[in-house]
Amino acid sequence: MFTLVPVNFFNPASAREALSGLARLKDGDRVDFKEIPQYAAVLVYVSDGSQNPPEIFYLLDELAGCQEYNKLLCSWHDGELNMAVAQGKSLLLANSYHAPDFTTAEYYIFLALKSLQLNPEVTVIHFRHPLPEDAEMSLYRYFKSVDCK
Repeated sequence: MFTLVPVNFFNPASAREALSGLARLKDGDRVDFKEIPQYAAVLVYVSDGSQNPPEIFYLLDELAGCQEYNKLLCSWHDGELNMAVAQGKSLLLANSYHAPDFTTAEYYIFLALKSLQLNPEVTVIHFRHPLPEDAEMSLYRYFKSVDCK
């Protein structure tokens, strides 16, 4: 669980409060944060005890490096879809969805594109991790290009 807070409104002392306004936190939950300077935001999240931020941090970090104007970067593994969408230098969406199968992941991808009024036919979709071949082929029917690392 995470949220993005504009850097101008972020106060480290109120990080837990910022997150608890969106989700129920347990008493033992450790709240941590990392700055994302390219979007002038701070990622506030529940830490798993390691020094590793959630997957969305890595998506946001890599998103700025995508060369296209419409930027769509996803990660799907362990039943979770993480997605970050930007146009130019403007971040439009950063979210995580429960997606136990790839059909559900596709549903969230297309729902996000529709709500943001982005055309998949002129959009390159990038994934941080390899996809099963059938999932990758399914995306080729709709997107200009599919890039899986």
